[in-house]
Amino acid sequence: MAGLDKRVNSYQEALAGLTDGMTVLAGGFGLCGIPENLINEIRRRGTRELTVVSNNCGIDHFGLGVLLEERQIRKMIASYVGENILFEQQLLSGELEVELTPQGTLAEKLRAGGAGIPAFYTATGYGTPVAEGKEVRSFNGRPHILEASITGDFAIVKGWKADHFGNVVYRHTAQNFNPMMASAGRITVVEVEEIVEPGELDPAQIHTPGIYVDRIIKGAFEKRIEKRTVSI
Repeated sequence: MAGLDKRVNSYQEALAGLTDGMTVLAGGFGLCGIPENLINEIRRRGTRELTVVSNNCGIDHFGLGVLLEERQIRKMIASYVGENILFEQQLLSGELEVELTPQGTLAEKLRAGGAGIPAFYTATGYGTPVAEGKEVRSFNGRPHILEASITGDFAIVKGWKADHFGNVVYRHTAQNFNPMMASAGRITVVEVEEIVEPGELDPAQIHTPGIYVDRIIKGAFEKRIEKRTVSI
């Protein structure tokens, strides 16, 4: 059973093999469920010319935003990017290549990639700049565009709990994008709040089976709030 133990002892070991020019899939939704320590390790390593796929690109000085500060991201594939001033500056200056994708389409691109499906048709985006240069077919009298799936060299994922075998449970909104990212990475690394003994997780509650996970590490998390709203 020792060969099935996915635990690693350091963030350096967790991201061993990550090199310049790779595609990194980063889980999370806003600042919820982001692999913040793995992102910081990429920053520390100084890995550059990365293509990063994520729902958004963090905020200034936190999350994926720290990789923008160090000019480590060459291309960003995302759905929502409205919370990062530096992102806007790099986009408008031509320093950062950006591929904006409808949120549901982005999720399906990743799910399909993890399932081994190379492409799929969707009506979303037809008649908009999203459809430019893409094949169009009609299904049930409605035009659809062909979208290619997404896979990555590395997937960095934030979970709540995992066991030694890499079976992962996410908590609440952290389920957004993390499971799809985990299945679509050639090497999938998951950082979690707690690692438990095999058998402690309810099999019916596992979101990502260990077959998709290559490395797990226990981390400590800041869990910063993106926007705080209070009532008077």
